[in-house]
Amino acid sequence: SILATGFDTDLSKYEADVDLTIRRGSLKKRIRQERVPLDRLTCSFRTARPADALDCTWTRDNRALGEGSGIIILSVRPDDWQSVEIDARGKLVVSVMAGVTIDDIAKRTGSDRVARALPNAAAEIGYSYTPYFLASSRPDDAGRIAALFGCCGLVDQVHQEEHIDYFTAMSGSGAAFPALLADALARDAIGRGVPAAIAVRAAQQLLVGAGRLQERSGDVPADMVKAFVDYRGTTAAGIVAMREAGFDEAVGKGLEAAFRKARALSER
Repeated sequence: SILATGFDTDLSKYEADVDLTIRRGSLKKRIRQERVPLDRLTCSFRTARPADALDCTWTRDNRALGEGSGIIILSVRPDDWQSVEIDARGKLVVSVMAGVTIDDIAKRTGSDRVARALPNAAAEIGYSYTPYFLASSRPDDAGRIAALFGCCGLVDQVHQEEHIDYFTAMSGSGAAFPALLADALARDAIGRGVPAAIAVRAAQQLLVGAGRLQERSGDVPADMVKAFVDYRGTTAAGIVAMREAGFDEAVGKGLEAAFRKARALSER
């Protein structure tokens, strides 16, 4: 889908309340009517309007969508990108597509105000991490993007486009890598005779609790790990054993594989 809004000013003035949900590489944008008037939002679709569609303007004509919009969000699958035809000259274009470069977007849309952003699935509950890279003739576009994605979590501007491909592998994974750890913890417990339901519940709550503690304390992860290791207790023994078994190297290899996959998308 492609979404566009008539706003061409500082979005923070409108106190936008935006939830961004990543599902199968698409972006679902929900805007509460009392914060952003729906009569200033246009969405496009290829086949049919979503079952839970917003009561805004809908169209199949991407060219018409772009004509009256100040900000255009591109949320299509990379494989479908070449079929998109839109004139976005003079408009801010924000892409959440994996692997599609700034140069390609600028060339196809005619815009000299292009950003790549990468929210993740936690945007649905307001806890996304969204890095973005911006190439724009208007420096104030950075504030517009920060206001837009800041409604659903933390936002950082990066200054190398390659870092967006890396974050596709890292933060773009959303809950996947923590779920991988939780699954490993649960499987070990099950292997030691703990009932499966209890093992899974324990692993899930461990991750939930750890996230809440991290949020409250704001401690740097490396400092937290060091504090446990320095205490020399049971947790320290586990940390040391995991690292000696290649924990850091395994994580690095996984991220490298995902990064290569993201780069391959941009090189097609």
